[in-house]
Amino acid sequence: MILAYIVIAAAAYLLGSIPTGYLLVRIFRREDIRSMGSGNIGATNVLREGGKGLGAATFLLDVLKGCAAVWLGGALGAWLMPGVPLRDAQALAALIAVVGHMFTCWLHFHGGKGVSTGFGVFLAASPWAALAAIGVFAVVLALTRYVSVGSIAGSAAFLVFAWFFPPGPHPPFFFAVECAVVLLIVAKHQQNIRRLIAGTESRIGARKQL
Repeated sequence: MILAYIVIAAAAYLLGSIPTGYLLVRIFRREDIRSMGSGNIGATNVLREGGKGLGAATFLLDVLKGCAAVWLGGALGAWLMPGVPLRDAQALAALIAVVGHMFTCWLHFHGGKGVSTGFGVFLAASPWAALAAIGVFAVVLALTRYVSVGSIAGSAAFLVFAWFFPPGPHPPFFFAVECAVVLLIVAKHQQNIRRLIAGTESRIGARKQL
């Protein structure tokens, strides 16, 4: 059984660790996104520095790899551990996929902040809660124009929606993983939080300083 957990974790990590933003900018712009803007490989920095098309593609692919990791984790769990609850295998895959995105082995363990991939794993595991959470993200972003504030608010809101509107069995380990993913996302935004406090955080749509 331990080997089965290792297989699920390894598969989820490899999926989550694909640095989509880095690859897209490298392929289409011949540039290193890590040397541009905030240096982050996520969709927001790609949007700002690489354009709307590459930003949207980064977001979509990061979401898809999160969804795929949860699906694959569930499939591997059903095959390798038929006696173990499906939700536990999905939860393990969800957590490791987000960790893989944040600490990708392909870029010396420096990755993104996990928002898009986190949305992907949530979308696969708790779709209605994830959709409600991205609605909160959109509203907060529209009001503040801070992606970081929208991301943190949407992540926190997800836990509330997931608690009250679970799509099926909601064992303690599954909810604990949801909490862990949200905490990881918030922790990855610590520099944004410092900039928000200092009043230097960039807003979406703001002009770049020359």
